[in-house]
Amino acid sequence: MIAAVPVVVLGWLVVAVVKFATSDHPLGGGPEKVPCAEALAFGGARLPEGAYAGKCTVRAWQDTAYHATFRMPRANVGAWLRSTYPAGPEPTTELCDEGADFCVNMNTDGTVPPGVDADAVQIDVTYEDPATARVTFTAFTV
Repeated sequence: MIAAVPVVVLGWLVVAVVKFATSDHPLGGGPEKVPCAEALAFGGARLPEGAYAGKCTVRAWQDTAYHATFRMPRANVGAWLRSTYPAGPEPTTELCDEGADFCVNMNTDGTVPPGVDADAVQIDVTYEDPATARVTFTAFTV
């Protein structure tokens, strides 16, 4: 009976190591589905007029990160960005996700508006066709 204890402990340890090595989130904090209004509000935004939500998630463990993907009329993207972040930086093509046509990156340098829960906001815009833009919105703490 006493000899079985090390075998059980070793078996448990092997299972734990395999789970840790094969998991995207071995210590917890995997993405959970949330309402898109919650994800956008964390970064000081709202779903723009004419947009339709896609997938919105939150991952929280040591830091909190909200991620939202939605589509909106391509012609309205600039106005939405200016009205949502009037003091934000101009859109750029630097530091964008691969395939994005442009992006806006705001962080702890003062470009995130006061009163926003997030420390940083990243917005990538990809033009899918002449009428539609896919927006990838990430707001997180650091």
